[in-house]
Amino acid sequence: MVKQVILNDTPIQVENFHEETVVNKKTGAKVPKISFQFPVTSEEYHDITVLLYENNFQVKVPEKGMEFPAMIHTYSTSVTNLYKAGATGTFSLELIGR
Repeated sequence: MVKQVILNDTPIQVENFHEETVVNKKTGAKVPKISFQFPVTSEEYHDITVLLYENNFQVKVPEKGMEFPAMIHTYSTSVTNLYKAGATGTFSLELIGR
């Protein structure tokens, strides 16, 4: 069971990790696609959102021996205002290889 994904050298503790291989519609190449959820506290919110806005990631999944460049395919959060002290939200992220 995968517990950690590293995005651009930032380790993230994850839940509900899923992986598959898909075909890139532009190139026809097979690429990895991963999805997972992770909790984000109000204290972490700014740093995590700045990281996600980059949308150009070097992804590492140590437990699977995976490493690949990726971008966000889908993204959502359970909370829209994590600026409130003590708040925690769940982010759902799906990344697709480039």
